Amino acid sequence: MKTTQRLASSAVIVTVLISLSACSGMSRQGKNTAIGAGVGAVGGAVLTGGSTLGTLGGAAVGGVVGHEASK
Repeated sequence: MKTTQRLASSAVIVTVLISLSACSGMSRQGKNTAIGAGVGAVGGAVLTGGSTLGTLGGAAVGGVVGHEASK
């Protein structure tokens, strides 16, 4: 079970990093928001055992933190 969870977390991280390479035209604040949301989603999923609510909550909090950190 833990191996599956680690593999899923790794896959999400790699997917987020690859998708962020398409953000070359974004502003710095937009990039930080997207990075924060990605990291927050992964963190929320890991902390709550893959819960959908935890993943979405982590993404929301991470996006807000990333947006505000770049001001």
